[in-house]
Amino acid sequence: MCKQCELKPVYEFTNKRKVCGNCFVNWFERKFLYTIRKFKMLQQGDVVGYVYSDNFKEVVLEILLKMYSEKGNVELVKYTGKQKTDKIALSETSDSITYSLISGLINYKFKINDFKNFLPKNKKVIKPMYLFLDKEVLLYAKLKKLKFINRELKEDKIILFVNDLEKKHPEVKRAVANSSLKLFGD
Repeated sequence: MCKQCELKPVYEFTNKRKVCGNCFVNWFERKFLYTIRKFKMLQQGDVVGYVYSDNFKEVVLEILLKMYSEKGNVELVKYTGKQKTDKIALSETSDSITYSLISGLINYKFKINDFKNFLPKNKKVIKPMYLFLDKEVLLYAKLKKLKFINRELKEDKIILFVNDLEKKHPEVKRAVANSSLKLFGD
């Protein structure tokens, strides 16, 4: 933390700690690298495909993967389905995992093997932004002045329910994502 964190905070964690823009960007990038290491998502020499669009999550994923590729000796390719890749990186966050998981549970749309799709790493598919919330990814994109289009999800009853629950009980989305790790992880 620096003096700017007290004078010009841009984000407040649930533990009431506030951070400035520079400290938030540093925290975000370190947590991204931590997620890759913790779940052993990438190894040296991997060819990583990512889907590109102008949505804020995909733009941030591309920037962070480029940052990692410089240090981690991995090759990045824009994935169209035709390239040979070792891994495919998706821009799913705790928000999208929570929405999908709760929606599927409520609507009885799962088979037992489907739950592996909610893990940060499943065979060739990796989700390096698994531990982030959408609002954190959006703030990172704005602080880095990235060009993107912020497309809002169609708010159905499940999304409204989860967002309302998050307002009343912060950390619910993270808790669902972490619970899926404990329940369905190896």
